[in-house]
Amino acid sequence: MADLGNNFIGIKSPNPFWLASAPPTDKAYNVSRAFEAGWGGVVWKTLGEDPPIVNVNGPRYGAVHSADRRLIGLNNIELITDRPLAINLAEIKQIKRDWPDRAVVVSLMVPCEEKYWKEILGRVEDTGADGVELNFGCPHGMSERGMGSAVGQVPEYIEMVTRWCKEASELPVIVKLTPNITDVRFPARAAKAGGADAVSLINTVSSIVSVNLDTMSPEPSIDGKGSHGGYCGPAVKPIALNMVAEIARDAETAELPISGIGGVTTWRDAAEFMALGAGNVQVCTAAMTYGFRVVEEMISGLNNWMDEKGHANLDSVIGRATPNVTDWQYLNLNYVSKARIDQDKCIKCGRCHVVCEDTSHQAITLESNGERHFEVIDEECVGCNLCVSVCPVDDCITMEELTSGQDPRTGSEIHREYANWTTHPNNPMSQT
Repeated sequence: MADLGNNFIGIKSPNPFWLASAPPTDKAYNVSRAFEAGWGGVVWKTLGEDPPIVNVNGPRYGAVHSADRRLIGLNNIELITDRPLAINLAEIKQIKRDWPDRAVVVSLMVPCEEKYWKEILGRVEDTGADGVELNFGCPHGMSERGMGSAVGQVPEYIEMVTRWCKEASELPVIVKLTPNITDVRFPARAAKAGGADAVSLINTVSSIVSVNLDTMSPEPSIDGKGSHGGYCGPAVKPIALNMVAEIARDAETAELPISGIGGVTTWRDAAEFMALGAGNVQVCTAAMTYGFRVVEEMISGLNNWMDEKGHANLDSVIGRATPNVTDWQYLNLNYVSKARIDQDKCIKCGRCHVVCEDTSHQAITLESNGERHFEVIDEECVGCNLCVSVCPVDDCITMEELTSGQDPRTGSEIHREYANWTTHPNNPMSQT
């Protein structure tokens, strides 16, 4: 079998699946259960001490569900741990003693003053923890106090605090980045400039997921009032993948290790994050949805896929897709593909025809010889693949690359001399 052993910035774990800093890693009881289930590591729920933390005693989560009641996204308004710092530190020390082969990283968030960071780092070092993660991502509650994403949105602050921590401790430092920013490359560059050993991303997305139309209050609602919270789960995975790829392919941060976070629910999600440059992944919502044993399927699935593809270890996967991420202007405009419908698999629901007729290019028939029949009209099809996306049957509609020099939509020869948009005559910039 493939070797899933993970060595992330010198922190070793038996597999790349870590639990993210969140409610599942709030205490020793939970972490022990997680390790018994097979998780390779944890990032302990964020510690802080000043000012004292008081969480709400009411609903803390808002949810977005699909039509079949699957959890798509989870919004939370919970703050960092409200348990005493001394108790957390004692439990971290005990967990590391009981599970020496597992990764135990401690998430930290204290006021943006050097003395607070140095003091808490010294206490964390005494636990034997493997590293620290600086929480510069939390978008609610703590950000209003000048912490969390309030720091993560200012690259200068990121660099400053990271440098404080690297000077004050020998522990590896991971900087957790916020997605609530225009360009994630700038905070990543700041983390590197401050000496960070790695970055982790994404933290949660600032959001309000729903409004109770009876009480007219955002949910979760506390005594008739609601607040923005942090959005996570499968719905944020596309945002996370893009941001991971942006850092992995940026010339200034290409060598900076990344711990990928954001909607990891299956082994395939993890493989996609690692293919785009993540050295491991952190998971939260999947564990909160299905329990800790969900990791068993992640481990077996990743193992089976790696064996099937001939990947002996994680290094064979990490970053393999990064070179294929490019800017739009470099896409090959000579590439042409058309949709094809497998008539044996077609259930004649008509969704492909309706969406193409109403919102696209009128390229799919409704009937033939007086009978309901769906077929692609090459002359009208632009290869947008909307029909593939809405078809309820796997592999019923696929895209076929056309290799001939003629465009069936126009009947004209494809301009092979234009390799991408930068040289295409329709691009105004190509004229200058």
